[in-house]
Amino acid sequence: MTDTIDSFAALKLPSALLSALTDVGYETPSPIQAACIPVLLAGNDLLGEAQTGTGKTAAFALPVLARLNLALKKPQALVLAPTRELAIQVAEAFQKYAKHMPGFHVLPVYGGQSMVIQLRALSRGAHVIVGTPGRVMDHLERKSLNLDALQTLILDEADEMLRMGFIDDVEWILGNTPATRQTALFSATMPEPIRRITKRYQRDPQQIKIKAATATVSTIRQRYWQVRGADKLDALTRMLEVEEDFDAAIIFVRTKLATVDLAEKLEARGMEAAALNGDMTQGLREQVIERLKNGSLDIVVATDVAARGIDVPRVSHVINYDVPYDTEAYIHRIGRTGRAGRAGSAILFVAPREMRMLKAIEGATRQKIEPISLPTAGEVAERRVAQFQEQILEVLGN
Repeated sequence: MTDTIDSFAALKLPSALLSALTDVGYETPSPIQAACIPVLLAGNDLLGEAQTGTGKTAAFALPVLARLNLALKKPQALVLAPTRELAIQVAEAFQKYAKHMPGFHVLPVYGGQSMVIQLRALSRGAHVIVGTPGRVMDHLERKSLNLDALQTLILDEADEMLRMGFIDDVEWILGNTPATRQTALFSATMPEPIRRITKRYQRDPQQIKIKAATATVSTIRQRYWQVRGADKLDALTRMLEVEEDFDAAIIFVRTKLATVDLAEKLEARGMEAAALNGDMTQGLREQVIERLKNGSLDIVVATDVAARGIDVPRVSHVINYDVPYDTEAYIHRIGRTGRAGRAGSAILFVAPREMRMLKAIEGATRQKIEPISLPTAGEVAERRVAQFQEQILEVLGN
């Protein structure tokens, strides 16, 4: 089934969602999205076995948004998440996908945040509630959260909720929601208490199991830089200047627009860079790859789809300027270096709030990713002097 779905349009999602997906740079559905979206759009219950980093937030958020009645200012979907961090992340994802849905409102509710703020927001009305079990329970008991209009209930990372001791709260919440609701449960593993919940609270759920791609990439040295205040572009240019054994690089960004923008900025800084994206003609794309092969180009800034199948042995570095949406995309990306047994380098730019994805990537590549610090201005200057001396010696030698 997933083999034939190569676009979000094929999943029959509304045009407002397709526009938002284009804006954020989603090009093709991940296996879990291709498998879950039709099931949830049809109103069926779902039992999904999937790791973090497979793209499951979009797999449930998009069908939920597609089925909302925006005129009804009542909670129509409830997402339960084990931690406040995940609740905030999921709420932000809903906000991002609903960019072209005027009037849409999502509300994260979790412990540690002022009850007054949450009560005020709930009284104004929200279409989707994303919360931790304890705080959702509090609001249901206070009657400040009314789930009469609830259509869909999502349990995200159910095994994590079990591990944290929330499973009784989850069952209590399930018992206090309309029996007609659609229920989707996602879990990386399926221990007995979770199977019991599915038997008791789900109606004939469709089971979807997505095995996250794993790869042992021993020839590739993986490192990450935690994005902190400093301009990403400034950080990137400094890194490119001081990297040892640098020959050529593929830099991955999320959107087609970003490929052109970043390539132009790198060129303005004196680097031989070019964009590679799906909007370019086949001839132009082949020309860019040929230039990368013959050495007249050192840096290609690409999207995931455009870089598929690139096999250029001189690519010594892969830089994930934007974090990929799932671990599978990361494995495909870094596979562009370290070809034919050569050593390769992969650098990931990761914001503090994307550290969950970093952990998922470490699990998928079965390798620890080492942190790196930004090269100082002194180190960059030293490297420039050394390169200049090398050039002088080369000229003298000739």
